[in-house]
Amino acid sequence: MPNPPTFVLVHGAFATSFSFAPLQAELALLGHRSAAVDLPGHGFGATYPAAYQTPQDLAALAAEPGAIKGVTLADNVAHVIEVLERAKRNGPTILVAHSRGGITVTAVANARPDLIDRIVYVSAWCPVDLDVNDYYAEPEMADVDAGALALALVGNPAELGLLRVNFRTADAAALAAFKHAFAADLTDDEFRTFLNAFQPDENLDVGTSADRAQAATWGRVPRTYVRLSADTSLTPALQDRMIREADALTPDNPFDVRTLEGGHLRWLVRPKPAAELLAGLAGL
Repeated sequence: MPNPPTFVLVHGAFATSFSFAPLQAELALLGHRSAAVDLPGHGFGATYPAAYQTPQDLAALAAEPGAIKGVTLADNVAHVIEVLERAKRNGPTILVAHSRGGITVTAVANARPDLIDRIVYVSAWCPVDLDVNDYYAEPEMADVDAGALALALVGNPAELGLLRVNFRTADAAALAAFKHAFAADLTDDEFRTFLNAFQPDENLDVGTSADRAQAATWGRVPRTYVRLSADTSLTPALQDRMIREADALTPDNPFDVRTLEGGHLRWLVRPKPAAELLAGLAGL
C-alpha cells in the first residue's frame, strides 16, 4: 500500500505556522499528516521588541532592529525545499500555500518540481504575466485598499529593512481596515484572536519576473486553486485572472479549481470544510 501524502503548509505575510494549528487538527482527525512551515524570520525566529508590549513605545519600536531584515525570497525557497526533501522520504508531498505564501511555493516549484506531487494555492499569489506588485494596479484589485497596513505602519521600511506593522494598535480606523481586508465574515473575537497571532515584521522581497511561474518546471506539477469566494484582500476576480494566466501558460496542465465560502482568514479559523477539501485531494 503506497504511503499517504504529507501536506506541507506555507503561511502568508505576517503569519506563522501557528495559524495552521486548527487546520492541522482537522486533517489529523481525517487521518492525514501535515507539516506547517515557519519561513525564515517567522514563528520563534521572529522579533517581538519589548516596545511592542503594553504600554507600547512607538518611537522605540520604529527603530528596533528585526531578525527578518535581509531575508529574501531565495531564503524562503531554500527553507521550503529543505522541508520538502525531508518530507519526500516518507512519500508524496502536497504543497499548500496561502496568500503571500504563493510567491514562495511558485518559486519552489520553479526550482524543484521533482519534490512536489501537487501544489494547492488557497487564495494565494500565483504570479504569471506580471510581477506581484504590478497586479495591484490592475482592475481586479481596484477595490482593494493596498494602504490598509499603512495605517499601523511603524518606522521607515527602507531604514529598518523590513515592514513593521503594529497589530496591537488601538486605532479604530486601522482595526476597521484590517477587519475589512482579512476577516469581514468573522466575529470580533475571532478577528482579534487572529490579529494577536500575527507577528509585527515581514520581509520586503516579493521576487522579480524571474520568480513568476515557469512552464518548463512549475508547469509540470499538478495544481489546484482553491478560490475564497468573499476575499477582500486578494479578490476573487484576481484569483480567477491568475488561474486563467496559468492555464494559458500550460494548457495541458490546467488548474483544478475549487471554491470555499468566506474571506481571507475564515478557512483557517473554521477549518473543517478546508480540511475535507484537502483530504479529497490526497487521492488525486
